[in-house]
This record gives sequence, C-alpha cells and structure tokens, in this order.
Amino acid sequence: MSNFLEILFLKDNEVIAICSIIVYFFAAIAFYEAFKYDRMRSKGERPPEGSLGDDKILTWPYLVRKEFLVAIFLMAGLLVWGIVTDAPLEEIANPSVTPNPSKAPWYFLGLQEMLVYFDPWIAGVTFPTLIILGLIAIPYVDVNPKGNGYYTFRERWFAISVFSFGYLFLWIILIVVGVFLRGPGWLVFWPWEEWNPHRIVAETNYDFTQFMGIDSTSLLGSVIGGSAVFLYYFLGMAIPYAIMKANKSETLQKLGFIRYVTVAFFFWSMIGLPIKMFLRLVFHLKYIWVTPWFNI
Repeated sequence: MSNFLEILFLKDNEVIAICSIIVYFFAAIAFYEAFKYDRMRSKGERPPEGSLGDDKILTWPYLVRKEFLVAIFLMAGLLVWGIVTDAPLEEIANPSVTPNPSKAPWYFLGLQEMLVYFDPWIAGVTFPTLIILGLIAIPYVDVNPKGNGYYTFRERWFAISVFSFGYLFLWIILIVVGVFLRGPGWLVFWPWEEWNPHRIVAETNYDFTQFMGIDSTSLLGSVIGGSAVFLYYFLGMAIPYAIMKANKSETLQKLGFIRYVTVAFFFWSMIGLPIKMFLRLVFHLKYIWVTPWFNI
C-alpha cells in the first residue's frame, strides 16, 4: 500500500487525483439535484423559484457574475500553487534508457489503456474520431426539449445515462487505471501490490475464430469475424427498433430512421469497448475480426 500512496502523491499525479475527485463530486451533486426535483414534481410540489417552469433566472448578471468570481478564485489558487510547488521535472531525457512504464500524458492515458484491448488503428484513430463525431452529432439527434434550465433525470434518462457512462465510467476510469494501477511492463498492480519490474505474466490470447479451430488470418476466418461484427451492429439496431416500432414509441417517431440509426451506431460503438474489455480479461480474446488492414 505504501507504493500506491507514493504514486498517488507524486507531483504529476496530485492534480489527476484532485480533478477526478472534483468531477465525481459535482456529478454526484447534479444527480442529487435531479432526483430531488423529480421527486418533487412527481408529488405535485413546486420546485424552488428559478429552477423550473415560468420562473427564470437571467444568465446576465446572476450566472455570469458567479462564473467570473469562480474563475478569479481558481486562477488565484493556481497562481499560489504554482509559486509554492516546484514543477515536477525529471532528469534530462536519455535516448538509451526507456522509462518503465512509459506513459503518455494523463489526458491520453485512456487511449493508451485501450491499446491493451484494441488494434492501435482502432484505439488511436477510430475511437477518438467517433468520440468527436458523436459530440458533434448530439445537437442534431437530440429531439428532447426537456431539461433545459433545470435539473432532471426522469425526463432525460437515456441521454444522461449514456453520457455519464461514457465519460464518468469509461473515460475517467481508464485514465485512473492508467495512472495509478499500470506499472512496469504495463501490467496491472493493485494498490496493495509493490511494483516489481521483473514481474512477468504469461498470457495466451486467441482470436474469435480460433475458438472454432479456424485460422483468423484465412479468408474464412475474416468472413466469420466480419459477420460477427456486422451482426453485433445489425441486431443491436434492429431489435430495439422493432420493439419501439411495435409499441409505437413517441421517441422513435420524433427521431426518425436516420437519427435512430445514428444514435444506435454511436451507442453500440461505445458499448463495444467494455464488451471487448470483458472478453479480453475473462476469455483472453484478442481480436474478433482480423484483416490485412485492421483488426477489431
């Protein structure tokens, strides 16, 4: 445990730990307020003035004034911190000595952690591109006008759940794992374990078609792997669509077919990350679809 505490209080990692705590703290407050207002509305009670309905609080000057004050205190705090704390500079880089573990900057550690489970082309190019495109698409696919200017979870449960899972669980957790749990050889060391640079873990990973006795690099293996990926997306889109269509879902009618396919594609792409992590950790599955150009 002493090794974990030493890593936790490194100059580089102090900010990451503080930021992680702050993110989850304010996320918890937002969920608390949302659930509180949802309970009040379900009982027919009127939320506090300015939180819902026709009572509104103007952005200027009330919100802008608070944001300005917070920015001043934040800048002052960072200035004092920068003066009293030495910069965490290391020794001059030596091209003949590679640090172990060799880690990217903290904001890229989520991508570096995904390299364990995905092909570099997928983890380093495809997923970041999908994240950017998904954020761009949100204003065009979000047809729910509720939740603007007040806290609520019940009226926007799907959007809030998807975003919270993708950001608070997938992205932040991957960064935390990369910073505090990945040690020499990029192996996982639990907080009570010492970082042993001589530790070796022998793992035998298999491609999806190898479980069937088929060479994953063969044409048949590539066809089976591609079919599995296609069925994953097709069934993930078709089954919910059929259920919503049968129930005459108002949400589906508002979305339309194009918006629905867009939302479903980004959603199942995001869910594919924890699924692939589970398959790798439990079944030692390396790739599902192997091609000469990329691997999934």
